Parts: sequence; structure tokens; C-alpha cells
Amino acid sequence: MSHARQHGRDHSPTPPYPPGIGRLRSPRTRALAHWVAETPALPVLILCIIVTIDMAAGTGRIWLPLLATGPALAAATSRPRGVLGVGALAFVLGAGIAFRHNMDLTHLAVVLAALVTVTLAGTLASALRARRERVLAAVRSVAETAQHALLQPVPETVGPFQVAVRYSAAAAEARIGGDLYALIPTPYGVRMIVGDVRGKGLPAVGTAALVLGVFREAAYDEPDLLDVVSRIERSLARNLGGDDFVTAVVAGCPEPGRLEMVNCGHAPPLLIRGAEVTAVETDHPAPPLGLRALSGETPRLQVVSFGDGDQLLLHTDGVTEARDADRVFYPLTEGLTRHLSDEPARTLAALHQDLLDHVGGRLHDDAALLLLRKPAAAQAAAPAGVRPLTDADGATAA
Repeated sequence: MSHARQHGRDHSPTPPYPPGIGRLRSPRTRALAHWVAETPALPVLILCIIVTIDMAAGTGRIWLPLLATGPALAAATSRPRGVLGVGALAFVLGAGIAFRHNMDLTHLAVVLAALVTVTLAGTLASALRARRERVLAAVRSVAETAQHALLQPVPETVGPFQVAVRYSAAAAEARIGGDLYALIPTPYGVRMIVGDVRGKGLPAVGTAALVLGVFREAAYDEPDLLDVVSRIERSLARNLGGDDFVTAVVAGCPEPGRLEMVNCGHAPPLLIRGAEVTAVETDHPAPPLGLRALSGETPRLQVVSFGDGDQLLLHTDGVTEARDADRVFYPLTEGLTRHLSDEPARTLAALHQDLLDHVGGRLHDDAALLLLRKPAAAQAAAPAGVRPLTDADGATAA
């Protein structure tokens, strides 16, 4: 997606003529042809139908007022110039019908005045609608720019891993929400975060920006993944209200074959090994970010083997809590198994489309998916099963 930044006043260039019109030599002819090209087809078709009915039935007095539907409909679908074109055509056709049926001048004047009034009102409404559309387009452009600054695009390859991301905001017009993700290479390996801010709207976006900013800085500075989580916790404790919190999974790969995770009240990630999909449950649940002071519990590091060919899917509850018309939750594990491939981008594209089909086309909550894959070496055999390791304090991890 490209974004244009302008400084100062906005000098919008005059839109070029459509193909073919620009080849006309006379400026007046070009202007007339452009006006005709902007005249909408449907209102003109309606006017032609009214005239045809009048010629067949011969009841001009009855059908003449219906000519006002032409400019009224054009106001909802066309630019001001198109509305004026339809209004002018309706005026000419109305005058022709009136003279054809020898209508008295008083009644004709009233009908034509109504046509002029409807055309002028439609032109004003069309101009206001076009202005609102330009404002909305500018707001959406700002939202897209903010999204790119907040949720920076993730390349297809980060370090030794293949990566794919899918993000859908519940407010499609805003294109940004309370879910967050980031994946960055650091001196301590590739580190990532996927989280979900409590609430929606601008406060949730502000909290997501705060979490991502602290994560990107701490991920470069802190050798220990638990210290990264602690810095995010301290920042949220200073800036969030008592009822606000963020669920998140913070993960990192400090060395080949080793995956570290800290789950702070978030949905468990899914580990894909071969054709087997396993939820990585934690033995020591930690409170969401921002609530550690209330619970008194501290998160623990969880270690999982992550070898060649393995994949890890981090997601938010907007995926697992998506429901269909029968209020049935989306089966993420089964959907991932159906669409699994060796290309993360293709897997997430199929999985995201399957999710949209399940809910009927539109999600009602923000949803984020991040899929990480370690490409298999040519000489490595496909591993089977999830091999349990020990976490930092010696307890058995998933």
C-alpha cells in the first residue's frame, strides 16, 4: 500500500479527460463530451423509460412529474456535473412532453420549476457527498499510515525463518485495532510478540502502540526474554488504568533448535511438527500484562524444541472466538491442519479465507495471525512429536 504525504495546501490537479475525449480538437467539444461521459446511465435510462411509456400511453400529465426521479437518483450516484446533465435532459424531455400534449403553460411552469429545484438540490447533495468521500479517503489514508507505523510490515524472511502475517481489524474503515504483533531480529535472536489489548477504539490503539514501542526497544537491549516482559509490564503499570490490561505471547529463538516463550494470559500458540498440530500450553499461567501487581504472580520462561520444518502459529482470540450463524466457534486447529503447507504465506491466506467463510464474510473482533517456519534442511529427517524440554527453573515444559 502506498501513501502520499503532502505539505501545505492541497493543490489537486484537474482530472484528465477520459480516453478518446482528449483527442477532440475543440475545447468546447471536449467539455461537452466530458459532460456527457459523466452523465450516469441509470437515471438516463429511467428518463427514457418514462418517455417511452408516455409515447405509448399518451398520458403526459400523469408521467411528467416522474421525470424528477432522474436528477434525484443521479444525486446519490454521480458527481455534480452528472446531476446537472440529467437535470437538463429531464427539463428538455419534460418540455417536449408538455408541448406534445398541449399542456397549459401554468401547469408546465410548475412542473419545470420542480425539475429545476430537484436538480439544484441534487447537485448540492452530490457536492456535499463528494466532499465527505474525500474527507473519508484522507482519514483512511492517515489510518493506513498509522497502521504501517504501528504494525510495521514483516518481510517474508527474518533471519533463518520464513514468516507470514495476517491482520484484520473489526472496524474495516479504520483498518487498525487493538491487536498487535511484531517480529524483529535482535542480537539475541529473532524475537516476536502477539497480543490483544482489552477494549477497542482509540484507547486500545494507544495501548498497542505503547506495548510495541517498549517491546522493540527492550528486545534489542535485554539478553533475557523475561526482562523484556518485565520492561513492558513496568511501562504498562505506569500508563494504564486499573481495569486495563494486555494479553500477549512473547517468544524468541536465541539459538538453533530452541524456542523460548512467555505467555501472559494469552491463547496458547500452536506448534506444527510434520502433520501434527499441538497447542503449547503453559504449566505456570502468568497474568496479563498490566495486572502483575494485582496477582503477585511472575511469568516463567517456557522452552520448546524448534527444529527444521517446524512451524509456530501465534494468534489472538479474534480468531478462536469467531462464530458462524449457529454461534459455533471457528475450529482453528482443524482449519490449520486442512490448509497446512510449506509456505507460511499460502497457509495463512487459505486459513484467513476459511475464517471469513466461517463467519459469513466479516469479523466482529480484531484478529491477528503470525506464522513462523524454520525451513527444513535437505539432509534433515522430518521430526515427529513434540519433545518436552525443561523450562528455566527445571520444571517440565510443553
